[in-house]
Amino acid sequence: MLKAFYEKYFHAQANDKYTNLTKGLSSYFLSFESGARIEIMQKDSVPETTNDPYEQFTGYIHLAFSVGSKEQVDFLTTRLKEDGFEVLDGPRRTGDGYYESAVLDPEKNRIEITT
Repeated sequence: MLKAFYEKYFHAQANDKYTNLTKGLSSYFLSFESGARIEIMQKDSVPETTNDPYEQFTGYIHLAFSVGSKEQVDFLTTRLKEDGFEVLDGPRRTGDGYYESAVLDPEKNRIEITT
């Protein structure tokens, strides 16, 4: 589900799934038009998180995706909301001048959509 989210909304291209049964993990590398890549991984030994997605916490906080324009931020934020994803904030102009929104992906990771 997470792989499909990034493919659908952020146009990621995934490689073939890698599975290592010995280590109990599987992963995909997602590549984006900009050349950026991220790896999404599941591992049997990782416990469920106790972090609250509505609060800031130590460690990884969010991923930010630049979509190029205010209109694209508005469009993608509306599309995600209509498709049932939670919009946490925005779209809005921030104090440091960015235009952005914040949404949760299927695993409750914060995603910032910005110009």
